[in-house]
Amino acid sequence: MASKTPTIRQVAWISVIPQLLFMGILILIYSRLELELLEALFCGSLTYLIISFCLRTLLTKSFRQGMKLVKRQDFSDAIPFFEKSVDFFTRNRWLDKFRCITLLSSSKMSYKEMGLCNIAFCYAQIGDGIKAKEYYKRALEEFPNSGIALTALKFIDSIERKECSDE
Repeated sequence: MASKTPTIRQVAWISVIPQLLFMGILILIYSRLELELLEALFCGSLTYLIISFCLRTLLTKSFRQGMKLVKRQDFSDAIPFFEKSVDFFTRNRWLDKFRCITLLSSSKMSYKEMGLCNIAFCYAQIGDGIKAKEYYKRALEEFPNSGIALTALKFIDSIERKECSDE
């Protein structure tokens, strides 16, 4: 069942290179164990997938729980999970900064930026425009190139100007 809530996945294609190198090293390790080439490819790829799944499952648990709630349109309950994720990646900046290696993630956006934008989106969905704007501004302050935050702020500003001109 497709979600009616829009999601954006931007890929940093350059981050695929270290991931492929890591998979290549795993395949090389298995080939040194005197496995056939196809077996080494299979075992190396499977090991990569397992490691990737475990890292993302353990380290992004709060973020993923927030996304599940957003997809169910349970925006109020999603906010604390995104806040917990933002706090985690604030304390562990290096995990987010080097996410192509530490989380085997090719995401162009950091988890902290995604968390801030998701908190803002949730506030907007529950009708709290002031809090939404506050979080989009925070995202833009910390991530000046955040296209999502910039676009959302422009949209909120245009709505506010329209409401003022209607009065």
